[in-house]
Amino acid sequence: MDRVYNFSAGPSMLPLPVLEKAQKELTNARGTGMSVMEMSHRSKAYQEIIDEAERLLRELMEIPDNYKVLFLQGGASTQFSTVPLNLFSKSRKADFVNTGMWSKKAIAEAKRYGTVNIVASSEDKTFNYIPRLDKEKFSKDADFFHITINNTIYGTRYTTIPDTGDVPLVTDMSSSILSQYYDVSKFGLIYAGAQKNIGPAGLTVVIIREDLIGNAMEFTPVMLNYKTHAENGSMYNTPPTFAIYIAMLVFEWLKEFGGIPAIEQYNIEKAKILYDFLDNSSLFKGTVVPEDRSLMNVPFILPTEELNKKFIKEAEAAGFVNLAGHRSVGGMRASIYNAMPIEGVLALVEFMKKFETENN
Repeated sequence: MDRVYNFSAGPSMLPLPVLEKAQKELTNARGTGMSVMEMSHRSKAYQEIIDEAERLLRELMEIPDNYKVLFLQGGASTQFSTVPLNLFSKSRKADFVNTGMWSKKAIAEAKRYGTVNIVASSEDKTFNYIPRLDKEKFSKDADFFHITINNTIYGTRYTTIPDTGDVPLVTDMSSSILSQYYDVSKFGLIYAGAQKNIGPAGLTVVIIREDLIGNAMEFTPVMLNYKTHAENGSMYNTPPTFAIYIAMLVFEWLKEFGGIPAIEQYNIEKAKILYDFLDNSSLFKGTVVPEDRSLMNVPFILPTEELNKKFIKEAEAAGFVNLAGHRSVGGMRASIYNAMPIEGVLALVEFMKKFETENN
C-alpha cells in the first residue's frame, strides 16, 4: 500500500526524508555498526547525537544562552505536575487561562500543590476562541502564569503572547512548537510532547530559564525535579534515545527546509487553502472564530452526524486517514503539522469539493 495522507493529531506523520534516513541507518547508525536503539546512552557516539539535537534546536528556535534544554520522558501530561512542583517556590499561586481539555488537566494538577486563579476561560462556547485577558485579574504575586498556546482538540491558538510582567509565562507548546516563530525570551518555561512536530511519542522537550531551576518543593520526586536533569545533561537515567535521534533528524530536515521562517510561511499557506475552502463551502463549516484559528489543527463539521460519518469513511477509503474529530467537538479535524506536504492539503480540499457536490 502507498503512504496515506495522515491527518492525525498525534502521533502524527513524520517527514519522509527523516523516515528514510532512519531506515537507512537502522542497523548501522552513523558508522557505529549498531542501531541507535542498541547504543549505550553513555557512549561517545550517543553523546554526539543528543548534543547535536540540542544544538540544532537552539539554532532553530534561537534559544538564549540562559535557558536549559531538557530531553525528558513522560509526555506533556507529566509536565502538568512537574511545572507546579518546580515553580511553586514563593506564593504557591498560579494564574491559568482555560482554553480546553489540556488546560483543564494542567489546572487540576496544579491545584494539588497550590492555589490556582483562572483568569479567563472559553468554555462557554466549547473552547472555539481564545478569551481576551484582563490584566486586573492577574495575580501580581503568582509564581507562574500558564497558557496552552495551541489547542489541538479545538483548533485555536494565541496570535499574541500575553504580557505577564515579572511573572514567568509557562506554555504547553506541544502542537505548535517549531511551526512558527516564538520569542523564547518571552517565556519562563516551554514544554512540548514530541509526537506532533518533533518526533515519535515518548520524548518531551522542556526549555526552561535557568533562574527557575533549583527551587522545587521539598517533596518533589528526583525524576520530576528539573535540577536533576539540568545538572546531568538529560542523562540522569536512560533517556528516550531513539526518539531523541529521530528528533535530531527532524531538526536537520527543518534546517534544510529553511528553518522556522520558511516553515511558518509554508504552514500559513497550507492553512489558508483549507480555511478558504471552509469559508466558501455550502456544506462544510469551520468551528473556530477566524481570528483565533490554529495553523496546525483545523476542526470542521457537516450539517448532520450521518454526513460526518459518511465523509470520514469515504475519506479513509481514498487515503485521507485520521480525520475524525475529538469526541468533545465532533465532526472532523485535519491536523496539518510541519510534515504534512501542501499536496496533501490540496488533495484533501479536492476530495471535500467532490463530496460537497455529491451530497449537497
